[in-house]
Amino acid sequence: MKFAILGVLIILVIAFLVLLWKASKHWRWYHLVGAFFTMALAITFIFPTAYVLKSRAAWHQVKERLEKQTEAVESENRVIKYGDTSDANAGEGLLELSQKLANLGKEAGRRWRHLRLQNANNQSVILSAPPAAAPPPGVAPAAGDDAAAAPPPPNLPPQNLVVYGFAEAPALGAAEPLPVFFLGEFRVTASAGNQITLAPTGKLEQGQLQRISDGQAPMWSLYEMLPLDGHVPFIAEGSLPDNDNIFGRIDDALVKQLLGNKIREATLQNYLRDGSRSNPDDVPLSRWVKIEFTQNHKVDVDSPSQQGALEGGFFDESGRSVDSRLQRGEDGTVSFRKDDQIIVKEEAAKQFIDVDGVARLIDTYYMRPLNDYRFVLRRLRLRLTEAAIRTQELEFERKVLEDAIAATVSMLTTNQTAKLKLEQDLEQVGKELKAIRDYESTVSAEVEKTREALRNLYQENLQLEQELERLHGTS
Repeated sequence: MKFAILGVLIILVIAFLVLLWKASKHWRWYHLVGAFFTMALAITFIFPTAYVLKSRAAWHQVKERLEKQTEAVESENRVIKYGDTSDANAGEGLLELSQKLANLGKEAGRRWRHLRLQNANNQSVILSAPPAAAPPPGVAPAAGDDAAAAPPPPNLPPQNLVVYGFAEAPALGAAEPLPVFFLGEFRVTASAGNQITLAPTGKLEQGQLQRISDGQAPMWSLYEMLPLDGHVPFIAEGSLPDNDNIFGRIDDALVKQLLGNKIREATLQNYLRDGSRSNPDDVPLSRWVKIEFTQNHKVDVDSPSQQGALEGGFFDESGRSVDSRLQRGEDGTVSFRKDDQIIVKEEAAKQFIDVDGVARLIDTYYMRPLNDYRFVLRRLRLRLTEAAIRTQELEFERKVLEDAIAATVSMLTTNQTAKLKLEQDLEQVGKELKAIRDYESTVSAEVEKTREALRNLYQENLQLEQELERLHGTS
């Protein structure tokens, strides 16, 4: 197409030049020059005009696309806010999720976010509340007296409250900073104005002290209760329970992002396997069984006696609830119909299947035992203390071994010197012994020669003696 337009343009230029040449007989020079420049400018401005038209067409397409995107975003916002009533698998809306988040907040207790570190030492930590949010631009403050116009006092933990501190940091994909490191358990010793003073309830770990003293935790979060462990937070969004996993598909990327480089590989695998089919070597505490009732059955779940949780716990020895807040009431039983499916612990499944004979086994699953972080942290603290004591003992043993090794090395050096001298003496003695043996061989050879000469002389003397005796006998 471009070559065709270029060809037409060249033909028009040639035709113009031909017409201009024919008109040159009747036109004056300035007519010809004006016509030539007019044609040249027309040809020159064709290209920017074409670029403008092309750009306008492209921007018109962008405008239409943005209008469609705007409509899609507005529709998506409505779905996000209120949910999609026409699709049961679309999930819940923002308003409903906000209500659920508020319910979770009740279970999690009170929390204070975005507190700023002012001062810290080994005995106390001073935090300040974040400044009050300013009104949006263009919105005038509320009219009234000074007291009404003054910002409300910050909501801070009351004195003597035990709280748990976390360091906040920006997180990928999160609009606000999130807790990323546990700083320890503290007690509020002072709370006045917009500042609070915290004192650790026990000895902090070295990593916690370092983050606090080095200013690596400029922003804090305080929690009245430690976060609860659970299975659902690690499930992929939109995943549903199935026969392969009783909770749904585990979000492997999320688990590895949050825990991958902070826990052991075996512990990480426990999070990744949560809810999947169990292995034969799984501990009994983590084995849960899906069973199906083969007939109607009732289970007694309420204990005849009632006690407070502080008096006798929540359940009796048989597992029935003794706390009135947990009791079912009425007849105190739970009814199951034929073909109902439930997931229970392995020992309960054995009771239903082997003892009562009212159910059959469908499958066995691995369910990660949940952590009670209050006891986990105390247990870790005790283990760290034991490890520190053991480290001191090992350091002492290491020092003893190093001294012994140093003494051994010194002894080896001394022995090496003595060995070298002895080797030199041995070499010298060998040389002397060789010389003595050589001299002995020489002397022995000379002695043998002398003996041989003496034997010869002796024989000659005997012959001379016999000759003399013969001569004297004849005379």
